[in-house]
Amino acid sequence: MAGKRQRPNGWEYVIKRAGLLDKPIYLTFADETEGDTFVARVEKLLDKGIVPTELQAPSRIVTIADLVREYERDAHPKAKDRAALGTIIKTKGAARLTAITAGWVDDWISEMKRLDKLAPATIRAKVGALARCTDWGMRKGHLVMPDHPLRTLPDGYAQYTKTDAALAGGARVDVERDRRLEPGEFERISAVIVGGILPRKQRPLTLDEPKGLWCLFVLAVESAMRLREMFTLTLDQIDLGKRTVFLDKTKNGDKRQVPLSSVAVQALTAYSEIRIAAGAKGRDVMFPWWDGDTSPVKLDRTSDYLSKLFVGVFEAAKCPGLKFHDLRHEATSRLFEKTTLSETQIMKITGHKSHRMMMRYANLRGSDLAARLW
Repeated sequence: MAGKRQRPNGWEYVIKRAGLLDKPIYLTFADETEGDTFVARVEKLLDKGIVPTELQAPSRIVTIADLVREYERDAHPKAKDRAALGTIIKTKGAARLTAITAGWVDDWISEMKRLDKLAPATIRAKVGALARCTDWGMRKGHLVMPDHPLRTLPDGYAQYTKTDAALAGGARVDVERDRRLEPGEFERISAVIVGGILPRKQRPLTLDEPKGLWCLFVLAVESAMRLREMFTLTLDQIDLGKRTVFLDKTKNGDKRQVPLSSVAVQALTAYSEIRIAAGAKGRDVMFPWWDGDTSPVKLDRTSDYLSKLFVGVFEAAKCPGLKFHDLRHEATSRLFEKTTLSETQIMKITGHKSHRMMMRYANLRGSDLAARLW
């Protein structure tokens, strides 16, 4: 409750709230009833964790580093944005928010091309992360950018011009991975996993839970799910009767339901029986490499462990250049090749957000399009 006492010039109120207000707020009203009403409204807002705009202290956020720090503390951005913002702070953290003009943004992009020689995709990731950070900053009143130069860039801004290429010593271009499984590779990979041993120069490596690895591999090829979406599955997310997996936490933040092929159902059925026999049920995890800890550090460690483990499997199976994420490309390609689903329907299955990302698969139905012409 706010403190209140009568002064010669009216009624003085003192509002304190540890952890929410940096310092006590002193208010004076000539009329006691007016003061009681106003302070009661303020206290209700404070109870809900809201500091009224008219009582907020002037922003002490001056630089990009200041803004990023508050943004990460308050808004909890995605791991990809946190990583991009971390690299921005190293080079541009001291820049004042008032300096972010169209000219500043253009110079920054030119610097990323001509000095840092970054790929267009990396440039877009950095610009996008800072744009989302400044969006939040404007909503919170930490800065004002009427023309928002990070949001008004022209299409193709991240591509290298002739001048950029000349000054950088060459143009960087995005390299989209299009590695697919070659004939016989699925069988060779399966044989290595089922065998349970990876040959090494000094000592062979015994695979951790080979039956789980094989189920994960099949699920990746058949469903187009991402690695993290799969290894964080719990038993109650899998409905084998309806042949679906429900994903409530995805990379893009959206929930989605993934239909399962008969091959995926068979693999999941066999492995879920093993897990259930071991005592797993309900919200228990499907795969053994993750303990349910949702901290970014633990999730990243599990992703790295499994990615590297599968690299070893692919090398042992003599599948040069194959990465686990390539299996998502393989699965998406199969959806275009083996079904009559529309692009929009496939995007709902795979979780892709951009039609631009799906254009790379358009050639897989070239014969279908030709058959429709007169």
